[in-house]
Amino acid sequence: MDILRYLLQRQQPLTPCRCWVKSGIVATVAIGLIGWLGQSSNLPLLIAPFGATCVLLFGAPHSPFAQPANVIGGHLLASAAALLLHAVLPAEWWAIALVVGLTIALMAATRLTHPPAGGDSVLVFFTDPGPMFLLSPILLGTIALVGLAAVIHRLPSGPFPTTKCD
Repeated sequence: MDILRYLLQRQQPLTPCRCWVKSGIVATVAIGLIGWLGQSSNLPLLIAPFGATCVLLFGAPHSPFAQPANVIGGHLLASAAALLLHAVLPAEWWAIALVVGLTIALMAATRLTHPPAGGDSVLVFFTDPGPMFLLSPILLGTIALVGLAAVIHRLPSGPFPTTKCD
């Protein structure tokens, strides 16, 4: 029973209803906006790891992993590393494991850790998107998400980066 209690114990502090409602609504708007912009411009702007990025940007904006440099830099670094390795390695399970491990090490070494960016490494190996992937969706998408987060977190009063829900 102690093991079950240990496994189910939650460390995340309780947040007020207005914070988690705001987070959910804003994440919905953010992903919707990125999807709409991508469809309107015929650019691939929406990728699965951006959903996890929204969890950090809007659900845990005070996290070091949710800061603009980490969001933009982490996605760029992970995608660039994956594109380089995918050019010389086959799309096999061991190569994907290698690139995810390398991505984690590179993000930690550069202090640009952004956990959702680890998904970019896997995505590159599964889809073979080519070097323009760094521009769209990675650079354009992360700038749009960080820009939206900066606007949202300053309404009505909170600073971003590093803010708590107000």
